[in-house]
Amino acid sequence: MMRWWRSLDGIGRTAATTVAVVVLMGALAWAAIPAYNLFCRVTGYGGTTARAERPSDVVLDQEVEVRFDASVERGFPWEFHPVERTMRLRLGETGMAFYEAYNPTDHVIAGSASYNVTPYSAGGYFIKIACFCFTMQVLQPGERVQMPVTFYVDPDILDDPDVQAEGLTTITLSYTFHPAELPDDSQAATVETN
Repeated sequence: MMRWWRSLDGIGRTAATTVAVVVLMGALAWAAIPAYNLFCRVTGYGGTTARAERPSDVVLDQEVEVRFDASVERGFPWEFHPVERTMRLRLGETGMAFYEAYNPTDHVIAGSASYNVTPYSAGGYFIKIACFCFTMQVLQPGERVQMPVTFYVDPDILDDPDVQAEGLTTITLSYTFHPAELPDDSQAATVETN
């Protein structure tokens, strides 16, 4: 390798270095989004929620209000909104909320939902058991569906001094639907459609 490098003149070395830097920067940019998403899922940073297989074993008397928010990416033709705007539940109590999506067009459209929780410090304590956001959604022309999310707020939130310093009484769960590529016929059977 070094012999090849020494054989290059000044212009060749500059070109090779430039190409190497561009390739390295492209690789770092490509890896940044998955690495950031993993970091957010692990830490709850940026309001990213946690996931659980089953409900909480502990339910406390203290209540929290959960607000539900919905939007779609600009130009995405679906109508999307929460069925219920707010819900009160005890810490550790399992709640189920529904969001409604409607495809007013004359063609099939696929979408996937991104989500976050505010305040961000509560993200790691907002636990989803099941959610429409875990899979791509495909709506037929004129189809209207109600999609559930099952969740609880982890009672351990009371032990976090940062959350308690904010005087947390309300958590907002927000979803935004984005367009997704329709699966080809071979994948259509494996994609959950509600």
